[in-house]
Amino acid sequence: MPASDELVRGALTAAGYGVGVQVAARLAGGVVADAWLIRYADGSQVVAKSLAGAPGDLFAAEAEGLAALAATGQVRTPAVLAATSDLLVLEVLGPLADHPAYWTRCARDLAGLHRSTRQDQFGWPRDGYLGRLPQRNDWASDGHVFFAEQRLLRYLGEPLAGQALTAADRQALERLCDRLPDIIPAMPPVLTHGDLWSGNLLSAPGARPAFIDPAVSYTWAEVDLSMLWCGRRPPGSDRFFDAYQEINPTPPGWEERFPVLFLRELLSALAHDGATPGVIAGVHQILAPFRSRPPAAGRGSSGDPHAGLPDQPAPAR
Repeated sequence: MPASDELVRGALTAAGYGVGVQVAARLAGGVVADAWLIRYADGSQVVAKSLAGAPGDLFAAEAEGLAALAATGQVRTPAVLAATSDLLVLEVLGPLADHPAYWTRCARDLAGLHRSTRQDQFGWPRDGYLGRLPQRNDWASDGHVFFAEQRLLRYLGEPLAGQALTAADRQALERLCDRLPDIIPAMPPVLTHGDLWSGNLLSAPGARPAFIDPAVSYTWAEVDLSMLWCGRRPPGSDRFFDAYQEINPTPPGWEERFPVLFLRELLSALAHDGATPGVIAGVHQILAPFRSRPPAAGRGSSGDPHAGLPDQPAPAR
């Protein structure tokens, strides 16, 4: 149930931001949390995020992720003004600007983040959240094992996902995980935003792209790219992918493997909301090539590890 104006005002007071509030207006666009534009008598404004029944450390984890991204000096994030168990108070930013200069800068900033943060372990010092559900971040040296166990198979234990997936779906998912080394080339772990669909992009002063609502970890850079590619894309965003590949090229075949990486987002959507038609259709589309055992070589009769993979699933958002 969405938080009420009264509850938000109370949380603002507890966070030290309740004096002089004139208007608390709910903003459109939030997928999990409620976002509020708070206006004060002196003309200043902040954004406040609330989520009824949120885990006590959810907003602290989000604030930590924003700080980690900002500390690299590569990407812009909103300033965090307060983080409590009930509320996250942030700097006000403008909407995404869907034009070539914006997307070129977005690509340059994200490529800079990925290029400057390479390390040798996948994971993060603590578990975080994707939406309101935990994101497992145990350290691992093998990216394929990390992605299989902590980004895909971990959702099999979530009640709503368990209800939506059949035994055949589960078997297909396990086969996909077994084939990940054939599908996803070896790539280093880098600091990723982790929930980078277009709804989590805004504009800072000067029209610089600003990144919000992260689910950070060290993993493959293509996890970020796949969310922008497979999710809801603004018309001008093709410039982003061209610019990113110019600055920080990824191995060939990225268009074909992005849906497999995006499966993590679809499974998360199942775990949050159950089998909504678009999401379950996307899951079934990606799993279709894995519903029967491959030949002994594990790459299909053509020898192509991507043979039969869908071009793009239905968006989760």
